[in-house]
Amino acid sequence: MKIRMFEQEDAAELERVIAKTLRISNSRDYSNEYIEAFILSHSADALIERSKQGHMYVACDELRIVGCGTIAGYWGSLTESILLTIFVLPEYQGRGIGRQIIETLEQDEYFLRAKRIEIPASITAVEFYRKMGYEYKNGIAEIDEKQVCRLEKFR
Repeated sequence: MKIRMFEQEDAAELERVIAKTLRISNSRDYSNEYIEAFILSHSADALIERSKQGHMYVACDELRIVGCGTIAGYWGSLTESILLTIFVLPEYQGRGIGRQIIETLEQDEYFLRAKRIEIPASITAVEFYRKMGYEYKNGIAEIDEKQVCRLEKFR
């Protein structure tokens, strides 16, 4: 498995990876309407724009993109960062790829400069992130109005 920086040419394939992952892995926790709206907000064009806001990585099995993750500054902060757009294709889950993506993000300059890192975690992924050392933001283990659970890690 190779993890590398996202390139604009990856956008269409990555859009498909995210859509498939959401429709399969997240379907037990979210409605079809929520998932389809989320997919629309992660179009190829939106992914290209997101990649300009921080550092986006893709995990590849040979030439096939099987996962991704992004780290960026948190609302322009130099001491806080945020992890976003973390997905692994369902057929690749459970193989340590998500862990590799998080470890890659945690070696990125946005992570290394931050004192606090936040993740707006899907209901589906909360326990995975907790295993990676992220805790409930302010001790609040509730889903917010955006249907995510806020997790954080301090360095």
